[in-house]
Amino acid sequence: MFRKLVLAAALLAPLPALAQELPTAPYLPLDLATKAADAALKACVAQGHNVSVAIVARDGSTKVLLKADNSGPHTVTSATGKAFTSAALGRDTAGLADFIATKPANAGMRDMDARMVVQAGGLPIKFGKALIGGIGVGGAPSGDIDAGCAAAGLKAIGAAE
Repeated sequence: MFRKLVLAAALLAPLPALAQELPTAPYLPLDLATKAADAALKACVAQGHNVSVAIVARDGSTKVLLKADNSGPHTVTSATGKAFTSAALGRDTAGLADFIATKPANAGMRDMDARMVVQAGGLPIKFGKALIGGIGVGGAPSGDIDAGCAAAGLKAIGAAE
């Protein structure tokens, strides 16, 4: 009887060779996120701009948020929204703003998610073709300056621009 139970258990047990492997996906390590945010903040402060910098993971969750001394209260929401938008859509927010402006039928993209901010200053964080997050800068006098500081953050970690 015991032999039959052992045989039945062995036949019903899943075989390791048949087990499905779990998928793997690249992600944004905290040390890289911190390094990118610090570089972006320093780039803007060096130009005399008190900004906030946000880094979000691919799923939109905030990894790092830095707020310069004397930056405005709106800069946190701006930076976080730009980072979220870039991570969610995998594109720069300035290009998205231009895309919407030139194709009014796409204006609804602004309202897809309340967390989205469609203004220059957000860039996707990519290594090769892998989208792993977004960086957003808010608070400089123009979106172009915000975007330049965000690009400095990408450069500091060797991410694609």
